[in-house]
Amino acid sequence: MRNPSVWLAAFCVAVGIAATAAVPDAAARGRVGERLAERMALRRTLPVDPAALPANVRVWRERAYGSDPAQRYDVYAPRGATHAPTLFLVHGGGWKRGDKAAANVVAAKVEHWTAQGYVVISANYRMLPAADPLLQARDVAAAVAAAQRDSAQWGGDAGRFVLMGHSAGAHLSALLAASPDLLAQANARPVRGAVLLDSAMLDTARLMAASHGRLYDEAFGDDPAYWRATSPYAQLRAPGVPLLAVCSSRRIESCAQARDFVAHATRLGRRAQASPQALSHGAINAELGQPSAYTATVDRFLRSL
Repeated sequence: MRNPSVWLAAFCVAVGIAATAAVPDAAARGRVGERLAERMALRRTLPVDPAALPANVRVWRERAYGSDPAQRYDVYAPRGATHAPTLFLVHGGGWKRGDKAAANVVAAKVEHWTAQGYVVISANYRMLPAADPLLQARDVAAAVAAAQRDSAQWGGDAGRFVLMGHSAGAHLSALLAASPDLLAQANARPVRGAVLLDSAMLDTARLMAASHGRLYDEAFGDDPAYWRATSPYAQLRAPGVPLLAVCSSRRIESCAQARDFVAHATRLGRRAQASPQALSHGAINAELGQPSAYTATVDRFLRSL
């Protein structure tokens, strides 16, 4: 194969099949497969090509919301926007990697939603081991507050922000949407809703008490009090903003967590829905914004806000 990235992907598939087949327990095989799939997806995570962005979109890069180099966000706004709603993206990467400018984070979403008049903002935040998930959520809240304060510069409306996070970013978005405290402490205005893209960490305490991978130990440690503090399920309060929990039906924990989280929110009187998708964990992020029934589901939720 002349293309090294194609060769690497094929090699990873072969290794993944062999490694997964070597694990006797079905649940363990699933977890091994998920980790390998995530690593493959990360290898394909490249910065978005500026030339690929729509011509009618203005871009503000590396807007600071703190003193750390990781505390930055990018803005993509349609030209001539006024009082526009804002989609605020929080990237994934296991709480320890990822980037706001990755193509699978922003490319299709910017093209689709700026065409509908949305401003799209994508934020970085400090990551493990320098910052634990609770501090990461505080970073995202601070980024929201800073973007709201400056939203008039690019034609946005500070009162019309919606969170959208993938994987670890979905956990952080869910934590901010579950209770207004973290946003309020950052002097951020309330958001209108949250779209949670395939998080398997919505009920942190329950998952940490069960069999789980080393990644979760690195992020959440062994303190049950910390599990509760970082659990969107445990922090859910009523009233609260509407929630859409998208989940991959190909993963073991994701849809079970989404359904339980939505049921808990509904019992509290919140508007919430789960949306299972027959897509991989990475595709749920990268393909959102492309023409599909999946994108149409997210569009309907956003219009309802």
